[in-house]
Amino acid sequence: MSDSTQAGESIVDSDRIGEVGIHTVEPGKVDVSHKTILYLEDVTVSFDGFKALNKLSLYIDDGELRCIIGPNGAGKTTMMDVVTGKTRPDSGSVFFGQTMDLTEMDEYEIARAGIGRKFQKPTVLPEHTVFENLELAMHTDKRVWTSLFSRLSGEQRDRIDGVLDTIGLRDQARRAAGLLSHGQKQWLEIGMLLMQGPRVMLVDEPVAGMTHQEMDRTAELLTSLAGERSVIVVEHDMEFVRSIASKVTVLHEGSVLAEGTMDEVQNNKKVIEVYLGE
Repeated sequence: MSDSTQAGESIVDSDRIGEVGIHTVEPGKVDVSHKTILYLEDVTVSFDGFKALNKLSLYIDDGELRCIIGPNGAGKTTMMDVVTGKTRPDSGSVFFGQTMDLTEMDEYEIARAGIGRKFQKPTVLPEHTVFENLELAMHTDKRVWTSLFSRLSGEQRDRIDGVLDTIGLRDQARRAAGLLSHGQKQWLEIGMLLMQGPRVMLVDEPVAGMTHQEMDRTAELLTSLAGERSVIVVEHDMEFVRSIASKVTVLHEGSVLAEGTMDEVQNNKKVIEVYLGE
């Protein structure tokens, strides 16, 4: 098996960004000179007349850990679909850094540029070991025979070892992924994402179905990942959100309803009315 790493780039927009030309940026060279790495401005997405996103504007800083919350149907999943290229917006702009227009890129180009997504349900390869899952997740030649029969370089092996330490699964490296606990599978999938060297990670409901101990470990893991990269966590568990977030964005009917610290959000009358309850 073989592979390498990649990091991300991305886009532009109005007053937050200033006059700047749009051009392709090499992976790892994303322009964050304005401190912001992800820009969504006035993004609208409609499905059969229903506005899943309604002039959504959202800004994520480089190295930030941001939590996105909101009721079902608020637009959280559609927002992630737009950022990763799965869904094209009807209008609005989506940029990765200062120069990369995500609306002009395919899903694989966005992933290669440095935006990675972890879905709620783990998609690890159960028959392969933890080590092999990480190895197969690396960016390089994805042709099956090349992956199966090429040897790892020392640098690649060091990268895998480093990720194993980060996700806390070094002692499980030779174990089949299918034998891991639910929480361990979630950590492995985060590790698989890390092998691709993302600058922005979108993580969907990472603690659903976890024990309290696993939730605590996941909080530590996600907090440790911010800084070198931006981490966007979509989650419903408010206790977990409070444990990791310095800034929370609340979506409602496809737009930002409120934004601030967890205390500010929880005390916001509109948020209480539409989401948290009295």
